[in-house]
Order: sequence, then structure tokens, then C-alpha cells
Amino acid sequence: MKNLKVALIHDYLTQYGGAEKTLEAIIEIFPDADIFTSFYESKNMSDQINSKNIISSKKMGKFISIHPILSKYLTFLIPLIFENYDLGDYDLIISDSSSYAKGVITNPNQMHICYIHTPPRFLYKYSVENTKRNKWYYRWIVRYIDNLLRLWDFQAAQRPDFLVSNSFEIQKRIEKFYKRTSTVIHPPVDYIETKDFYPEKNYYLIAGRLVAYKNFDIVIKTFNELESLKLLVIGNGPLENDLKKMAGKNIKFLGKVNEKEKHLIMENCLGLINPVKDEDFGIVPVEVLLHGKPVLAHRSAGHLETIVEGVNGEFFDILEINNLKGKIIEFDKFINNNKYDANRIKSTAQKFTKEEFKRNFSKFVFDKLDKKNN
Repeated sequence: MKNLKVALIHDYLTQYGGAEKTLEAIIEIFPDADIFTSFYESKNMSDQINSKNIISSKKMGKFISIHPILSKYLTFLIPLIFENYDLGDYDLIISDSSSYAKGVITNPNQMHICYIHTPPRFLYKYSVENTKRNKWYYRWIVRYIDNLLRLWDFQAAQRPDFLVSNSFEIQKRIEKFYKRTSTVIHPPVDYIETKDFYPEKNYYLIAGRLVAYKNFDIVIKTFNELESLKLLVIGNGPLENDLKKMAGKNIKFLGKVNEKEKHLIMENCLGLINPVKDEDFGIVPVEVLLHGKPVLAHRSAGHLETIVEGVNGEFFDILEINNLKGKIIEFDKFINNNKYDANRIKSTAQKFTKEEFKRNFSKFVFDKLDKKNN
């Protein structure tokens, strides 16, 4: 397989997050692969990604981005970008997708493996970033387009030869929505070791894009009633100004921070509060666990695969201020009474490291190639 020619297919390269970290890990397995995507903004990407040969659809991208408002209503055309890529020169196609990348068209002599972060959340009624989809004045056209996209999405999910899911939660969604089996390989989680001290002391943490489905507003309103406890907020997003306006003096917004600073803040926090409901997997909680810090998370979906109640964190069940307030008070008491052992917490997260992902994913891919060629 020395001359194996590989294409990596990624939904879009416009913002850097967990999906892009997964792409980076796959790049480390296949360093000579070309990358195909819909949109690409180099200023938002890592040096590792920018150093690769990246093919994006400039003409279609320019058309879809023709107007800042109109562009939001033309994203349903993105499947055409992936269907029109000519991948005939490649032996192995690996897509990683939460929307459209799995829809590339391959021939019978090629192998296509798709790593699915989740079926598109917006198509299957999971909470999403864009709450405007539910506004009365264009709800009807959104529903019509979504119905068409669900038909396309089901057909596109039949195209890869093999599906890999990033959690058991996503495995269940794939079986329900696509009627296909998949193999679970958890995504790579980075860990940057640091023993430095952060200037802030005795604080709790929330981290991620400041968007509606993260439910950070509930955490902030709860900490407004817990003035003796300090909360730091990592991330930016469309709700940043609204969240800042509602926040009390015990809450500090740090904005977007680099990876090194993020891990420094995680290393020195008391614990993480993660109120996301129906999390696909949840990389941020695992990053915090790798620093030996406990997590208080909503009892649902991906959290059930990473949080062990009483060992590396706790759950709450109701996204409501009074319920969360009681849980945070209890969580704080557990931490002050040294309930959690840092080394034990770290050990629960070791199976989610980047090295584990690379080992498991490369074994899966090369096993499938061996069976195809023998």
C-alpha cells in the first residue's frame, strides 16, 4: 500500500473545533492526502491543516456567499459541491462529516469510509446553533427544504462502504435515521500538560461556542444566584453580548483563547459545568477530565459515555435554574470535601486520547483495505 492515494473529505474549513481536530488526527495517519471541502478560510485553521493541499469550491462558494443574508438560505446547495468533485484518481476516500461530506460519489473500485460526527442535527430535530430556523416568517420554507434534504441525506449515507460513529449515541442515530450499522471509534481529545498556575483562583468553568443550544444562559443565571462562587467563560459566538449583559460580577468572560491557555485554565479550574443536552460526544468535558478535574453534566447522550457518576463527575437532569443551583452547591461541597481523586479521573479519560484514536482508526481502515485486496 505504499502508493495508496488518499482523499480526505471535510464538510467545511471555516471554523476550528472538534471536527477539525479529528481531521488533523486523520492527516497524521495519511500525511500525503489531499483535502476536499466546501468552504475554506485559512485564517481560521491550524498550521497543520493549512500546510496541506486543500481543494474547495470557489465558484459555488462565491455564488452561495453572494450576499451575507441571502447566503444563509442557499446552504441547501452545498451537496452539489461534494457530488461534483471528481475523485477518480484516488484509491481511498475518507470523509468525516456532520452534514454533507459523506455525499461524495465514488466508483466500485474505490473504498469510501465515513467518520460520522452526527447525522445533521438540524434535519433530525436536535437543538442547533441557528434558532432563527424556528421563526414563523420562514419556518414553512425551512420545513420544505429540510424534507428534501432528509431524502438526500439518507441516500448520501448509503454511499460510503463503511460508517464509523464517534460515540454509541451517534451509532444509535445512524441506525435509526440511516438504517445502517457502524463501528464506534471515539474522537481524538488533545491534552497539553501544564503545571503553571493561572492568575484566577477557585473558579468553575464553561467552555464552547456561545450559541443557544449550549444552554450557557442557564448556567450564568444560576451563578448569578451563587455569588460566592466564581465562573469563567471560554469562547465566543453570536450570544456573547447577551450573555455578558445578564452576567453578575462573579462571572468573567475570557473570549476565544489559544489551545495552550485553554489547557492552563482547565488545569487550574475546580470543575466544568456542561449543560448541553443531547451532546454528540462532548470533547470539552473529556479535555477537562484529562486534567484530573470533575465535570457536572446534563444526563444525556454522549455524556453517558464519558462521565462516571461519583468517580469523575456528577449529572443533573433538569435544565432549570433551581435544579441546577442545587446540583452546583452539591458539586462544590463534593469538591471541597475531596471526593474526587485526580489520578482516577485522568484514568477514566485515557481511552479518548489522540493516540488511541489514531491507533483504532488506522487499524479499522487498514483491516478493511486488507480484506478488499485479499
